[in-house]
Amino acid sequence: MIRIKDTRYPHTAAFLAGAIRTAEYYGFVPVESLKKQRVPAFNANRRDTELLFARKDERALVHAAKNCVTCVRSPQEVILAWRLNATPNREKGSLPAQTLELHVIGAPHAFAEALLIVVANAIASDAGISSPTLYINSIGSHESSNRFIRDVGTFLRKHLESISPALRPRAATDPLGTLIQLFEKGHPAMSRAPQAMEYLTEDERRRFWDLLEYLEVFGIPYELSPRVLGSRDFWAHTLFELALRDQETDTVVPFAFGGRYDPLASRVMSNITPAATVSIMFETKGKVALKDLERPLAALYFAHLGLEARRRSFSVLETLRRARIPVHQSLMNERLGDQMEHARKKKVSHLLIMGHKEALEGTVLVREVATNAQESVPVVELPSYLRRYRLPETV
Repeated sequence: MIRIKDTRYPHTAAFLAGAIRTAEYYGFVPVESLKKQRVPAFNANRRDTELLFARKDERALVHAAKNCVTCVRSPQEVILAWRLNATPNREKGSLPAQTLELHVIGAPHAFAEALLIVVANAIASDAGISSPTLYINSIGSHESSNRFIRDVGTFLRKHLESISPALRPRAATDPLGTLIQLFEKGHPAMSRAPQAMEYLTEDERRRFWDLLEYLEVFGIPYELSPRVLGSRDFWAHTLFELALRDQETDTVVPFAFGGRYDPLASRVMSNITPAATVSIMFETKGKVALKDLERPLAALYFAHLGLEARRRSFSVLETLRRARIPVHQSLMNERLGDQMEHARKKKVSHLLIMGHKEALEGTVLVREVATNAQESVPVVELPSYLRRYRLPETV
């Protein structure tokens, strides 16, 4: 959890306002602003108790999925939404907390998880949290995790005598939840436990490496961690955790957890629905009611073309965000024609276009919509170049 005293913000409301501004810069909108469909029959007829909760925070994900996934109006639609949620089942003596959830619904590719990690990392950086650690894992598809959990069950039976009596009954019915508990308790046999990534198929490994390449291109360091796990009823493929080091206790404290929850989203919608999320937990200190956030008008639209440009898009947007220059974009849209249509609707004065050539050269084409005049500008010089047009800055 992020403690307010560890950030540069004076109170929770200031932290939350900054976090939401960052999320909205990357295209996330409040879930309340999306027109919701009627909740499918699954939600009314099935009980949440049928699901197996391997992690403490998974029960809250059920409610989040029902609120966010049902906002999708068509199978082709991709939505980016944020919502606030009170942290359930708070332990006695712990600080009051809330979570800021970010959801990407409708995007099956690894770019969705990359976006969530980039935004969560930016929120932490803006708060003054230096060098958060990203732990990441992949449990693959349902078939891959089946093989993994089968071997986890065998592993637990071999070490049953060394497991605490209170945890032994769970080993037979919930091997994955038991394994997570043993990792948390630092059981000495965990270094020899089966690792989920060893069970991935070739396609699943390629998908995971795609995500890692996004992170490497953007410059976010990570550690592969077999202990970042979750129930198969909820998660598939990528799981990740962001943590900071508590200077007082010299311990690693997680403050964000996320991953791809296709199995749960598909169960809610009764059809295949890709979905990914990250939950950022923060201390609630003082009043957290937000005033209307100022959302400055943007005169720019960033468009990308090709895989390499998509990989480099995070660097362009983060350069502009740190320079406080607002810009429209639709990162989840791969087709340039669709992006241009989106730009026309926004009535921007200038386009920022990055294709394969520009991505390799580290440049962006700045095109004036009215005249089609354009100039190639290095990404590092982009903020100073754009200010010549006296564009509005964010607050």
